[in-house]
Amino acid sequence: MKLKILLLIAFWTLISCKREPKISSTDWVSVSGRVAYKKEVDVFKLKSGNFSYDFKSDKLPFKRVIVLNASLIGYLSELGLENNIVGVSSPEYIYSDKVKQLIADGKIQNIGSDQKYDVEKIISLQPDIIFTNYIASFENTYQLLKNNGVQVVFLDEYLEQKPLERTGYLKVFGELLGKDKEAELRYHEIEQNYDGLKKIALTASQKPAVLANEMYGSVWYLPGGKTYMANFISDANADYILKDNNEEKSVTMSFEEVFSKSQQVTCWVNAGNHISKQVMVNINPLYGKLEVFKSGKVYGIGGREKEKANDFFESGVVRADGVLKDYIKIFHPELLPDYQLTYMKELQ
Repeated sequence: MKLKILLLIAFWTLISCKREPKISSTDWVSVSGRVAYKKEVDVFKLKSGNFSYDFKSDKLPFKRVIVLNASLIGYLSELGLENNIVGVSSPEYIYSDKVKQLIADGKIQNIGSDQKYDVEKIISLQPDIIFTNYIASFENTYQLLKNNGVQVVFLDEYLEQKPLERTGYLKVFGELLGKDKEAELRYHEIEQNYDGLKKIALTASQKPAVLANEMYGSVWYLPGGKTYMANFISDANADYILKDNNEEKSVTMSFEEVFSKSQQVTCWVNAGNHISKQVMVNINPLYGKLEVFKSGKVYGIGGREKEKANDFFESGVVRADGVLKDYIKIFHPELLPDYQLTYMKELQ
């Protein structure tokens, strides 16, 4: 699981350098610079990255849904749409108790893994729609599904670098699945919570220096200064060591480079899903040389984890306010004295 988490973080940050045309037409409701939709009398139009979709209004809302990524399940759970799901891939990585129970009851089918999908089983389930991240190596599978009349929609939420824009995908799911009003309400609640938390963070008397992520092999993949994680750290009113960097993807550094930049760091966040600092240093003895490891605080993302499933990558994708609240608690504990961490966990 630790390798899986490392690969996910590296994949998300590395691939986020991808560029798609920005959506600017005033006729469209913009979720982000890469996702927008437009409602017309007879058709619902959706743009997502390089993909465009036209859905006839009389076919909406979709009822039978297959979801191929645990992060996308977070949106359906937030809208109470778990019963619409008829198939998932890699169920061992799903955190939601309700979805897991539906799988156990046979109401949601396992249609394969992120290595290979069972196309025949997918077709037999007769889904109205499949939601997935776009993976180029699966292009032949996507085409086979389309050839058999299965609608596949690509929603690459992990490419969004602004937390509330990632949350905004709720609106797309709401429109397609008949929960548009609920989705708008939930989005605005999360947005208001997030903005309120940012204001609280600004009242802090000091800004701690922050290090993020960890090494994979001999390379440290640090979030670029304009990435999703860097934006969280900034909004929580802390000083990320690469705050002046302009990359929207990960920045690779050697341990020596990170060591030289982290002498004043007092908080290390997103240090994998390790259970203790001892486990970390057993895996990589170099960590023990860092001042923050010796005398600061180290936090992993194991606050909500069950076996291979981690809710940081599920509900945490949607609940930007919850993730921000964790970071504020870490950087400025005096501002939220009664709050207990949700997604993060301090390593001892």
